[in-house]
Amino acid sequence: MAKIQTNASGTRSIEVSEQHLATIEQYQLLRDLIDSNGYVDEDVLDKLKLNIRSLLESEAGRDKQLLDLCLDVIYHPNMKALGLQNLTKLFLDWKKNQIEDGVSAD
Repeated sequence: MAKIQTNASGTRSIEVSEQHLATIEQYQLLRDLIDSNGYVDEDVLDKLKLNIRSLLESEAGRDKQLLDLCLDVIYHPNMKALGLQNLTKLFLDWKKNQIEDGVSAD
C-alpha cells in the first residue's frame, strides 16, 4: 500500500494498493492520457473519469477491481490534478519495478 499526496500543502492523501496499480495496467488507463505538453491538470483528470465511465458502461465495467479503483482512488473526494500526477509517477515506478523483477501483470 502506498500513499499519494493530492494537494500542494500535503494535508490530503489517498492510499493506493498494488491491486489498484494492476487494474490501471490491465485497462491501460494512463495510456495516451497526458498531452504532449506533459502537464496534468483538471482537464486530464476529467478525461480519465470520462474514459473510466465509458468502461463502466460497457461489459468490461462489470469488473469489481475497476469499481474498487474508482471508489478508492479516481473518484475519491481528495483526488485532484496533483493527485493524478502523483498516481502516474507511482504507477511508472511500480511498472519499472515489475519489469526489473521480471514480473508482469499481463
